[in-house]
Amino acid sequence: MYQYDQYDHLIVRERIAQYRDQVRRRLADELTEAEFVPLRLQNGLYMQRHAYMLRIAVPYGLLASKQMRMFAHIARKYDRGYGHFTTRQNIQFNWVELEQTPDILTELASVEMHAIQTSGNCIRNTTSDPYAGVAADEIIDPRPYAEVLRQWSTFHPEFIALPRKFKVAINGAVEDRAAIAVHDIGLTVVRNDAGEIGFKFMAGGGMGRTPILGSVIRDFLPWQHLLTYTEAVMRVYNTHGRRDNKYKARIKILLKAIGVEEFTRQVEAEWVDLKDGPETLTTEEMQRVIDYFQPPAYKQLDDSDVVAAQADNKAFANWVNRNIKPHKRPGYAAVVLSLKKTGVPPGDATAEQMDFMADLADRYSFGELRVTHEQNIVLADVEQSRLFALWQEAKAHGLATPNIGLLTDMICCPGGDFCSLANAKSLPIAAAIAERFDDIDYQHDIGEIELNISGCINACGHHHVGSIGVLGVDKDGSEWYQVSIGGSQGNHSAIGKIIGPSFSALQMPEVIGRLLQVYVRERFEDESFAACAQRLGVAPFKEFVYATPITEKGGRLVGEDEYV
Repeated sequence: MYQYDQYDHLIVRERIAQYRDQVRRRLADELTEAEFVPLRLQNGLYMQRHAYMLRIAVPYGLLASKQMRMFAHIARKYDRGYGHFTTRQNIQFNWVELEQTPDILTELASVEMHAIQTSGNCIRNTTSDPYAGVAADEIIDPRPYAEVLRQWSTFHPEFIALPRKFKVAINGAVEDRAAIAVHDIGLTVVRNDAGEIGFKFMAGGGMGRTPILGSVIRDFLPWQHLLTYTEAVMRVYNTHGRRDNKYKARIKILLKAIGVEEFTRQVEAEWVDLKDGPETLTTEEMQRVIDYFQPPAYKQLDDSDVVAAQADNKAFANWVNRNIKPHKRPGYAAVVLSLKKTGVPPGDATAEQMDFMADLADRYSFGELRVTHEQNIVLADVEQSRLFALWQEAKAHGLATPNIGLLTDMICCPGGDFCSLANAKSLPIAAAIAERFDDIDYQHDIGEIELNISGCINACGHHHVGSIGVLGVDKDGSEWYQVSIGGSQGNHSAIGKIIGPSFSALQMPEVIGRLLQVYVRERFEDESFAACAQRLGVAPFKEFVYATPITEKGGRLVGEDEYV
């Protein structure tokens, strides 16, 4: 994995010193809160409902074991003993004290980490496939290109004050596991007819108030021009993106306003002067970065049938079926450690669990971990012969729930319990649904399904692309929940459609149950929930969900006048 050079160390060290003085001035009232807000946001520090939240960058989701141990240390020393892994492959600490944040950043720098550009109107952390470098269907490892984008975008003077935040995702495999279609820029590696490597370049995707799938603006961009073409896109957006209304400031609104053809024309015109300029990537420069991502010292192994070897252990077989992913090297597997045990907020991990995952990485996976945008942790290089031993250890620490891709493997933002932007709590909804459907056999019978929950329209829980999406909404000061179906991410991305009036918190488990009943009744063999909902449309689901009232303890009923 990438290691800091002298420039990285210098930049981070100087930023911490700058920020430490800014905090000192704020605590001494030499800076007002209004003056301090943009300064702290540049360093990933938010003020939430109860305390400050610090968001730490995990570039393209890749972690060394020492970095995970540092998270555990921060959780113990500066927070309340846990952290929250996010859909941006980052980690958040929700209870930090302002005066301690410079010390946290100093400790992070000791393991080559920071919180720069995890907030603000800038280019955020580039996300990628959590199985990059090991996926059986990979065309080329996207991590070196993600690293080049990270180096290029960090402190880029022209793009540090964009109209709005900007998110980039890159995929290097046949199957899109980076959700590129719902990013401001989405890149996927392709080969042309001559076998040359390049990128299919998408722009204008995003969720939030106006969910839109990105548009392809170039079918093939030679890899040498990754930065020059990205810069052309950024310049067009920076020039013409709206700054008068933050709700209409994202690049997706610009594309919608002027049209994809006109946007592409402007990008191509801007690119003329950049195309062969100093930011054109060379083979030598790319090789310099690629060298940081060389494969570990794999053994010469053969694939083994680990399930047959433990044929009498159904629990292990379930775990292998759900939590083990194919590896390009014979005899190895990628293991997903589930952070979705019933009773635990999705994406949360305790300090003890983080230390334990770091130990597992050292003993089983060459000291490396990955964060998924589904809020789980991956050990990418585990010998198949050691899976049973790993499973036994992970199970003892609450990290082996065999639910990856199933109903309780839900994406969920912190919601109204923490976030000051949220309209409603999301964690209690996730907990109630998980408890209602906490039956692995039932979940296996239902099959793969993505349940995504957001506490507000900012869509940090990616509800728009969930097979079932849940959005917290405010109705006259009360918390209600709007439900959509048919969303999906990946190669067949789609935005879900709202089924109708919103529901109270206590009604939500029954609503999910009724949606699943329609799916089981109407699905074709091996048809996913999203595909079934897209084929049937909203009508049959809506009819069954609202056919009879869903009562709650107070006797309130769902009514057609309750649409939000």
